[in-house]
Amino acid sequence: MENHSSNNIHHSGTHQEHATHSCCQHHHSEHSASKGVNWKALYQEYGTPVSIIIAGIIIASAMPGSQWGSIANLFAKTGSASGPSAIEEAVLPAKGVKLPVVWGDLGARLVEAGAIDPVALKQVYESRGPSTGESADFVAWPAATTGGSFPSEYEKLLSGRTNGELTIDGNNAGYLLNLLWAFGLANENPILGDKTEMMNPAYGGAGNFASTGGWTIAKGGAMEHYGKHALVALTEEQQELVDRVSRNIYRPCCGNSTHFPDCNHGMAMLGLLELMAAQGMSEENMYKYALKVNSYWFPDTYLTMAEYMQGKGIDWKKVSPREMLGVNYSSAAGFRNILSQVSAPAQGGGGSGCGVEAGGASAQPRQQSGCGI
Repeated sequence: MENHSSNNIHHSGTHQEHATHSCCQHHHSEHSASKGVNWKALYQEYGTPVSIIIAGIIIASAMPGSQWGSIANLFAKTGSASGPSAIEEAVLPAKGVKLPVVWGDLGARLVEAGAIDPVALKQVYESRGPSTGESADFVAWPAATTGGSFPSEYEKLLSGRTNGELTIDGNNAGYLLNLLWAFGLANENPILGDKTEMMNPAYGGAGNFASTGGWTIAKGGAMEHYGKHALVALTEEQQELVDRVSRNIYRPCCGNSTHFPDCNHGMAMLGLLELMAAQGMSEENMYKYALKVNSYWFPDTYLTMAEYMQGKGIDWKKVSPREMLGVNYSSAAGFRNILSQVSAPAQGGGGSGCGVEAGGASAQPRQQSGCGI
């Protein structure tokens, strides 16, 4: 395997070219056969223990110094003394981005179903201590709504009802990732039953992936909730839309589309697509907002992409979201190619790990990007 150190990504062949992060635990059967390795047996023997180890590592990363600190730290490293650069503001608006979706009482329903154990989730955040969402280097970044280490904003999304549209910013991106991960995993959807991807017998079942084995804050095992709860129903037309769009949205932690949600970013994006489709969003806008969300989850990746596009004379606000989210840009292999053509890629924060994220300010730049809680 070839290691790409800047993203901690391992690559292996699948379909045309499959790049997988070390904690997206699978390989395609075609590749397995060519190497004479019984991957199914390996996953059955080691998949779940590895998932548990990964989850433990990522829970530990929620302690002070975690990678999901405020994006203010990124701006402090790459922006001017007065704030973020024009590229940073275009990719990661300091005021955040309002998403045209309503969360409603989904948090409370996920808790009621047992897909989220609220005590376990809060412990991840409380283990960090007080969190203001501010950085000593860049105090202009908006502070989280707080009352301690588990802000009231988070509590309302988890246990109350929110009738307004969601807003994602540098403080809450990791928390929204966790909520959308839980929703994408728990909500009934035929994509989760695809026998060529998540439910492919060659992988030993869906329970060995980072998106399932890494979700350790449910009551019972994650697979007890996998596609088991009718939280948001889609019409046939809406399901076709989610299916189509999910096949065209990739993530730089591996080489799979959202249609194959084997890590937390993929599962969370699937949940977001379901919400957007159910609430009547057009296909064009689904790509538009998916790019904005992916940018907060993988800031280094998309800052580098914006620099690359600027070098080609294309302003980030003028790019095609569908193209930027596609395999040639947002997959691990695609971004590796882009990175090789950028002389001085962004050196700020990375992205979330593929695990439950605690957020809060951090004194260290974040690393991009792993798979777990």
